[in-house]
Amino acid sequence: MSLLDILVSPAAAQAAGGPAPASPLMSLLPLIILFVVFWFLLLRPQMKKAKEHRELVAKLQKGDEVLTNGGIAGRIEDLGESFVTVEVADKVAIKVQRGAITAVLPKGTLKSA
Repeated sequence: MSLLDILVSPAAAQAAGGPAPASPLMSLLPLIILFVVFWFLLLRPQMKKAKEHRELVAKLQKGDEVLTNGGIAGRIEDLGESFVTVEVADKVAIKVQRGAITAVLPKGTLKSA
């Protein structure tokens, strides 16, 4: 009995007949499933929300009462290609980017506030 036999069992050193190699499709299946879950839980809802925001910004009209990203509420006085003039108080107007508009408020919201 040699020193090597004491450290490494002869049975462990023998080549074991392992399972047959898996097909390439089976090895990629977990990655495909992960991508599908990622798509339905993260990407699809985010794209839907972005589409709704683009539609909201495209439908803005003069006189709409809006809310900006910064929480400023006002009435649209002028529409430009990429900027909107919003009246926030009597004779006080600010210019904001169209993308900064987050919501169109129901008519009369600013009068009650």
